[in-house]
Amino acid sequence: MTKNQIGLICGLFLAIVHAVWSLAVGIAPALVQKFINWILTIHQLTVPVLVLPFNLTNAIILVGFTFVVGFVLGWVISWLTQAVSK
Repeated sequence: MTKNQIGLICGLFLAIVHAVWSLAVGIAPALVQKFINWILTIHQLTVPVLVLPFNLTNAIILVGFTFVVGFVLGWVISWLTQAVSK
């Protein structure tokens, strides 16, 4: 696989995960809040985290940003792996 293909796979994975998260916030914010509270509890943490009302602009920015980060990380890791294995 090429560096770009691996970057694309990583970027799409992170973007899809965050798109699902944004969808969950839009559909069931109370359930998402309970999930966050549970996750913090099992990590033995108490941090005041509140789920904000759904905002389409923020959701688009989140999905786009995580795609770019995933693509760059996937590309760099692929490049490093190829460089080390030569």
